Amino acid sequence: MTILVTGGAGFIGSNFVLDWLAGSDETVVNLDKLTYAGNVHNLAPLAGDPRHAFVQGDIGDAGLVAALLAQHQPRAVLNFAAESHVDRSILGPGEFIQTNIVGTFHLLEQVRAYWAALDTPAKTAFRLLHVSTDEVYGSLAASDPAFTETHRYEPNSPYSASKAASDHLVRAYHHTYGLPVLTTNCSNNYGPLHFPEKLIPLMIVNAQAGKPLPVYGDGQQIRDWLYVKDHCSAIRAVLAGGRLGETYNIGGWNEKPNLDIVNTVCDLLDELKPRADLQSYRSQISYVTDRPGHDRRYAIDARKIGQELGWKPTETFETGIRKTVQWYLDNPDWVAQVQSGAYRDWVATQYAQS
Repeated sequence: MTILVTGGAGFIGSNFVLDWLAGSDETVVNLDKLTYAGNVHNLAPLAGDPRHAFVQGDIGDAGLVAALLAQHQPRAVLNFAAESHVDRSILGPGEFIQTNIVGTFHLLEQVRAYWAALDTPAKTAFRLLHVSTDEVYGSLAASDPAFTETHRYEPNSPYSASKAASDHLVRAYHHTYGLPVLTTNCSNNYGPLHFPEKLIPLMIVNAQAGKPLPVYGDGQQIRDWLYVKDHCSAIRAVLAGGRLGETYNIGGWNEKPNLDIVNTVCDLLDELKPRADLQSYRSQISYVTDRPGHDRRYAIDARKIGQELGWKPTETFETGIRKTVQWYLDNPDWVAQVQSGAYRDWVATQYAQS
């Protein structure tokens, strides 16, 4: 048996592949374009493992996807492939439209053709699982109830709009063609192998380098935080038992303001790797101009996946963030490897003081 994972060298995708092969002998064919956030070093533990076949390529390459499906005959396709950073989408939305919308369309077309040609037992068992985000739902006021799977889509950035479009395409292919799809919408992930432009790894890396810790606006934007390995276990549960055509929200039940996250990271670093001058890393916090259209609050209601599939996160935020900070402290070579000149230029441009 084989599964095809797209975007399996990125943060969530690589964690999923590593997690899958830690608990299963089922082969993973891993297709990743290796853009700035796709890193084959994430998959180093699988070097030489015959259960893992890595292919560099684009989900928008119809010929390549068709060939991989024909060659490997996967029982499932899990689509993690996406451009995913809101800030990048604001400065350059074109790549987000191309990958998240056009790429998903081409993937769906090839998967539909492959699925239609399967024999009846294989056709019945096949699944396409599309990994999406809570950002498609828009922003919540402080007193609003958390997002459920029936919440109206109100995306506010080019990134979230492109993901919303991809979700709609996946839904349409189920209702129009009968393609057996599942969609998951997750909250903010954190954990090992996270590219250091996102909030938590950026704070860890900048703190150790003695750089400012940039916080947008007043830092009171609220997010629900999900440890990436909990996300992986949720995806496995949806793949195994999710109802066809359904959407499952995956959250960590951890709503926290961004400033609280930054302070927690600083406090853990104060404990685990104190500054030479014994001052708190909190002194490096620097407030910068808020980004355009910054959503104020996201919150996921994850009761559906719990009630239907028996899933719940195993990590609290306190246990997960400690594991995350410790991982970055233990893996300086990985951090150095991903910090290319282009990455440093990006961070300097994005978080410049106004």
